[in-house]
Amino acid sequence: MFCSIIPPHLLNHLAAHADPVLAGPARRTLDGDHQRRQVRHEAALATVRAAAAPRAAAEAKPDRTIYDAQHRTRLPGTQVRAEGEKPGKDASVNRAYAGLGATFDLFHQVYARNSIDGRGLPLHASVHYDREYNNAFWDGKQMVFGDGDGEIFLDFTLPVDVIGHELTHGVTQYTANLEYSGQSGALNESVSDVFGSLIKQHAKQQRAEDADWLIGDGLLAPRVEGQALRSMKAPGTAYDDDVLGKDPQPGSMDDYVDTQEDNGGVHINSGIPNRAFYLLATGLGGFAWERAGRIWYDVLTGGELSSRAQFADFARLTKAAADGRDEQEAVTKAWSEVGVDLS
Repeated sequence: MFCSIIPPHLLNHLAAHADPVLAGPARRTLDGDHQRRQVRHEAALATVRAAAAPRAAAEAKPDRTIYDAQHRTRLPGTQVRAEGEKPGKDASVNRAYAGLGATFDLFHQVYARNSIDGRGLPLHASVHYDREYNNAFWDGKQMVFGDGDGEIFLDFTLPVDVIGHELTHGVTQYTANLEYSGQSGALNESVSDVFGSLIKQHAKQQRAEDADWLIGDGLLAPRVEGQALRSMKAPGTAYDDDVLGKDPQPGSMDDYVDTQEDNGGVHINSGIPNRAFYLLATGLGGFAWERAGRIWYDVLTGGELSSRAQFADFARLTKAAADGRDEQEAVTKAWSEVGVDLS
């Protein structure tokens, strides 16, 4: 249930490196993440229960608070910026504040969703978490950002799609609550990549054909041979590095990875539905959040998606959610190209 932007298979690879400067931060990140998984699981259960409880409707506007963890692990840390306050000198604080706002804006302006839970949930984030912490995560209640080790990963507030990705785990938590294992877990990760990319595109007002379709562009340090963490356009091509290894994501069911690691490959096989969305969005053209994004959002929030849904289940629901014959045909073509049968 612990949903972080850097997958464990990548950190494991880095932790095995002979150079302690590279391996040490990865090992400490893995150890800390292991301890946080149970906390994340308990927080998820609490938010699911809270979602069922009555609560007064909130006015649809962001309510952001940013904290400085001061390189410690006790959350949330010291409050450094509240909603409406002017930017300060700390760039990480300012980027986190802007990223929370960009995420709120997409879901509210495009899908009429009032924050992560749909009922005005305040958005909290802590920056400067731990020392050389190589990750960012949603813990069920708030966002947390590490500064990276500076050797492999840079500050995790740099890519706005990383912020959007992690906050979308919160949206999924309050809606379909996709089980974090196997294909349903890969769908959970893919949905976060989809909306993380849409949040970046919406903030930049980019059309589908102009977007880079990369997740985590700007996160890798200059020494790393790669563009980003993942490519939705071409899974498996985001990086090929002596230290990190090669991007293992498949772009088709023909190359589906059957593994027990990473909760059944949730960060790996998510490349398949990622590419299906890319194909649909570019096939339809225009702003991806308007048509392709609407289909994905309606399926995620519509109440018919099982928490244990497989790729084919999700694909069939996207076809049913499509508006008109042209969209249905485009959906069918996109999923067919990645080897997912809708029949």
